[in-house]
Amino acid sequence: MKKMKLKNVLKGSFVMVMAALIFGFVTSCSNDDDDDNVPGTNKTHKVVFKAEASAGSNIEIAVYGIDGNPTTATSLSGTTWSSPEITTETGAMSANVAINAIGASTSSTLKVQIWVDGELKKEGTSSGQYLSASASHTF
Repeated sequence: MKKMKLKNVLKGSFVMVMAALIFGFVTSCSNDDDDDNVPGTNKTHKVVFKAEASAGSNIEIAVYGIDGNPTTATSLSGTTWSSPEITTETGAMSANVAINAIGASTSSTLKVQIWVDGELKKEGTSSGQYLSASASHTF
């Protein structure tokens, strides 16, 4: 008799523990807002692409864009360049930039940057006489 009662108590305890685990799992997932954590959803961003080359270098071409929609800026000159501010569409996934320049010497450098909502997000560098630097950022 004592053995049967212990067996029933253990079964009841097991059922209660399983019910509590299932209830906890279901309630923890019911309010998940995973869509807020998916890159590129429900937000727009202000993006600026920048480049800076060492003294005496010459930035010649820039290709930049959001989500595979490139813009090409040619016939550039000087050691600095900045794109106009771009407001992304809701759901944009990535920003990309590639810059080519001619350095003054083999020790010349080129730095490209992606600024999102006023914050530096990515940076790429290149060094040498013929400079090509790129950067990519996923929102």
